[in-house]
Amino acid sequence: MALASSSRLLHRFSSSSLARPCRRRVPRPRGHSRFAVRWEHRAAAVVVLLPRALLGGGFQDADAAESDDEEEEDAHGVLRPLDADDVNLDLHAPPSGPERWDVLGLGQAMVDFSGMVDDEFLHRLGIQKGTRKVVNHEERGRVLRAMDGCSYKAAAGGSLSNSLVALSRLGSSRSTNYPELRIAMAGSVGSDPLGSFYRAKLRRANLHFLSKPVKDGTTGTVIVLTTPDAQRTMLAYQGTSSTLSYDSDLASLVSKSNIVIVEGYLFELPHTIEAIKQACEDAHKNGSLIAVTASDVSCIKRCYNDFWDIVTNYADILFANANEARAFCELSSTDSPMSAARYLSHSVPLVSVTDGVHGSYIGVKGEAIYIPPPPCVPIDTCGAGDAYASGILYGILRGSSDLKSIGLLASRVAAIVVAQQGTRLRVQDADRLAESFTLHLDNLEFCSDIETDHVSNF
Repeated sequence: MALASSSRLLHRFSSSSLARPCRRRVPRPRGHSRFAVRWEHRAAAVVVLLPRALLGGGFQDADAAESDDEEEEDAHGVLRPLDADDVNLDLHAPPSGPERWDVLGLGQAMVDFSGMVDDEFLHRLGIQKGTRKVVNHEERGRVLRAMDGCSYKAAAGGSLSNSLVALSRLGSSRSTNYPELRIAMAGSVGSDPLGSFYRAKLRRANLHFLSKPVKDGTTGTVIVLTTPDAQRTMLAYQGTSSTLSYDSDLASLVSKSNIVIVEGYLFELPHTIEAIKQACEDAHKNGSLIAVTASDVSCIKRCYNDFWDIVTNYADILFANANEARAFCELSSTDSPMSAARYLSHSVPLVSVTDGVHGSYIGVKGEAIYIPPPPCVPIDTCGAGDAYASGILYGILRGSSDLKSIGLLASRVAAIVVAQQGTRLRVQDADRLAESFTLHLDNLEFCSDIETDHVSNF
């Protein structure tokens, strides 16, 4: 069955509910959720051997390097080539799936190349440090050639896929008796080796990439260059990954999804806007919740009218960081993120605004709830906002209406990702977080103004 409409979402998370008296929640059968029905299918793990001519040598599989989960680590970190059966499996979307998807993400399917460089490298190539720039095929090739001989990692990246992988791991935790969440993504990858690599990596994370490869298409890449001062510079080659064609297959997926998430980076190419509007229109008609990620300040500024049109007319949930929220509201850098969250919540039922080490805010009906940050020693801040979004979605999908608890869970997910190298929530951390949240839902007295110390174990 479909999730609540935006009006019902508003009712569930009404700011007036924050003052309701405490009452004990009526016990519900374990394993039951109106948002999820268990789907037993798990795709087989596949690893792809990438051409070193493209990677410039020194390639390391990021998943094998970062994951300490047995089911995700290749022996000795060695990649193997696809065999014929793998190729046949990879070139087609799953022939059948569940009756409904809990979450369907529409986003850029990009392969990340991440490496350490010094300031001289950036200066020599004329790259401004700390920025994100869209590059063409020639510029991408020039940078990759300059990196020849360097050691760097490849991963199935993208902001949205980070969130969906974390949500999938939270939703398939072995430490709870909840039904497994069914998470899928649609987008565009080419019929090239990088497209096969992307699809295979998501499949290993139990995230189902449902779009067929684009014939003769080129999978997009993001080169992430990190300098010794921990600043990240990103060069995005979009290829066919920023395209989104709203065909009958995608319309069918949207019609049977409880939550549809639109990644803001899709707004960067004008021809995707109409597809986004059609997807949101169909999702709205089917009673699905619609979430939008802001993605990037420069993206918002370049595509402001299209962004605002989708956000105000369709979005039930908006994810943004402080700078992105201010950009939406056209506020100055001196305005508080709380003000932005309040302002945006007049147009969107639920607004999530993160502010790094200063915490985060959840805006509902013109009010904002402050979520304090948990203790954390940051190592790598990349992907923090993506992880936070997964926590918000997980709380909603598990039926909680306590915004404070949902926000604290999301903050804890983000803190764990920030305290490690890499952007992906690890399986064992997801198990622990899901178990803590389940204990909270099942065993504590439920009231909307639960104090922070009651859920400090998140």
